[in-house]
Amino acid sequence: MESLQFSLVFLTALLHLGFLFLEMFLWKTPKGQKIFRLDADFAEKSAVLAANQGLYNGFLSAGLIWSLCTTHPEMAFQLKVFFLSCVIIAGLYGAVTASKNIFFIQALPGLLALAVVIGSRSI
Repeated sequence: MESLQFSLVFLTALLHLGFLFLEMFLWKTPKGQKIFRLDADFAEKSAVLAANQGLYNGFLSAGLIWSLCTTHPEMAFQLKVFFLSCVIIAGLYGAVTASKNIFFIQALPGLLALAVVIGSRSI
């Protein structure tokens, strides 16, 4: 169960590093515009906001990686619960306000990871 927990938390962290890269560095590129379904004008005008959003995704990723690196089990558990909860809330908000796909891309991996983290705790 420990390896499943690690894998799901790590996968969630990698997803958020990917979001950081897309939002901070690819937003205005043809690839970024295709992924986010943006026209060039809107991409240009919203690039600073997207970069800011990408930075926040980086913080989520950093917190999840921190939770995997700490040697204190109780602290690791608390960090995982906190940062996964943040991921889930951000994903739910994005699904309601921007695109329902965000639920599946962001919130669902966080939910699965959190369920395994909490489920592992009671074993």
